[in-house]
Amino acid sequence: MGKRKVFAKTDLSIPQVEYSHDAAGNVVILPEAIPPTNTTVEFGRNASSARSFDFARWYGAGIDPITYACQRQIERFLAGQEGAVAARTVVGYCLNGMRNFLDCCVLRATAFGRDLALADVNRDLIDGYLGHLAGLGVATIAQKTQYTSTKSVLQALGRRGLIPLVASGDAATFPKNPFPNSNRKVKGETALSIRERQAFTVALRREIKPIWADGAPLTGELLGLALLIVALHTGRNTTPLLEMARDCLRPHPKDDTVFLVLWKRRGYNTSKVALRSESDAGRLLESTPSVRTNVERLIRRVMSLTEPLDGDAPDDLKGRVWLYRSRNGKSVGQVTVLSAAMLARATNHLVSKHGLIDSDGAPLRINISRLRKTFANRIFDLTDGDLATTAAALGNTLQVADQNYLAPDENARRNWQFMGEVLVQELLTRTIGATYRDTPIGLCADPVNGQYAPKREGETCMNFMNCLRCKHYAVTAEDLYKLFSFYFRVLAERSRMDKRRWAREYSHIPRLIDHYIVAEGLRRGTFKAAAVEAARERARTQPHPFWSVDLIDSLEVFA
Repeated sequence: MGKRKVFAKTDLSIPQVEYSHDAAGNVVILPEAIPPTNTTVEFGRNASSARSFDFARWYGAGIDPITYACQRQIERFLAGQEGAVAARTVVGYCLNGMRNFLDCCVLRATAFGRDLALADVNRDLIDGYLGHLAGLGVATIAQKTQYTSTKSVLQALGRRGLIPLVASGDAATFPKNPFPNSNRKVKGETALSIRERQAFTVALRREIKPIWADGAPLTGELLGLALLIVALHTGRNTTPLLEMARDCLRPHPKDDTVFLVLWKRRGYNTSKVALRSESDAGRLLESTPSVRTNVERLIRRVMSLTEPLDGDAPDDLKGRVWLYRSRNGKSVGQVTVLSAAMLARATNHLVSKHGLIDSDGAPLRINISRLRKTFANRIFDLTDGDLATTAAALGNTLQVADQNYLAPDENARRNWQFMGEVLVQELLTRTIGATYRDTPIGLCADPVNGQYAPKREGETCMNFMNCLRCKHYAVTAEDLYKLFSFYFRVLAERSRMDKRRWAREYSHIPRLIDHYIVAEGLRRGTFKAAAVEAARERARTQPHPFWSVDLIDSLEVFA
């Protein structure tokens, strides 16, 4: 007697697409299934402000099979049937992707004068959709976001065999790279300048005072300001901060330190940052000089104020830190949680109330991304350019930290422009004489008490990486050999370090030498072209001993 066949049970609550195949093998949706009884998809509570999305307007518009398949796929995402996709991500699929894609399909059906079927989702349709997005008049990066959101849904349908997927070749369903070099068109956030950061932290310190008073008014705005302080000191991202749990503070091996542990949705992992525990003397490495509030103490204060609300909170909000009672709308009196929208309102109110402005006189733009970049650059400065420590503090890889968080800001660009102007001015003063002393790069008027000298008795300046920006620096034709030896040594550093770090810290030096010192010297007749080329070639083949790799392993000793 053979084994009995065991039939797997099917969960009828999982959204299914009811379909059959026609004679050509194409998927055909059963007519009685369209439209579904409920055309609205419920997202539930998520990191965005959207709670539902209605597909009703695309039914009866000539694209019913496509609309139906897309709706069911969105429901499957929310039911966890396509891997762990966060509800916030599915919101993006609908608002950025489905809304635009289904609109495009309706226009196409109208143009063709016939209804569209699932078999019509092919390369021709995708090319038309890309043209449709381009015609919306939005930025390239926005078009890419809309396209990527759509592609995620269609790929899931393709994997389940509901639409034909061509993986490669000219007829590939999805073009390989429809938005080339789009990353170069993105203007990322910049870190706050020292002046902006100080003004911002002074305003924060004033506005957060009520949280320490007895009977503190627990409003969404006050909690939003407290979250901004935590963000400024820890450099964490928005969603992990908003979803901070009541067990976020964990013991640390050091007696005066605790871990702040946050959950990262995208990486499905925790993010840790060490906080100095409460003490009058101790302050965080990450803290800014004008924010004296201890972060651990602030977090514990917020948790003590919100603890009585935890029992009344909805099940999906229990255990959260940023709880408060709603004061308006239909949910007055109900326990809710701080959202990104409320955080933005609190931030904008702070900026307007205190008249915070940027260097151009416009209202200061504050968001968590800028605070994260500010934190990163602060750590980088405090650790004297230690990229590994900065990346660890951010919870990123070295490459991500270097490329996305440590780009030179406007102050740096203005600084190098100023250096170039100083160089030209010094070159034209023609005051080079007995008062100037030899250095490995050129001549210096005051190597003991100069602009970048240590200014300690009897100690000579060795900060040669700053010579080009020092007002005491000068160069003559006799110094060109030493100058070009330094020039080629800087170029050689490209192969010895991360290329982006070289671009940020060293690339200005050869440029300034070429475009300011040499070019201006030739133009004024201070240098002869033949002497310049001779010095350049000699330095290339036989560099000055001081700038030899054998003598100096790393230029960082002079930084």
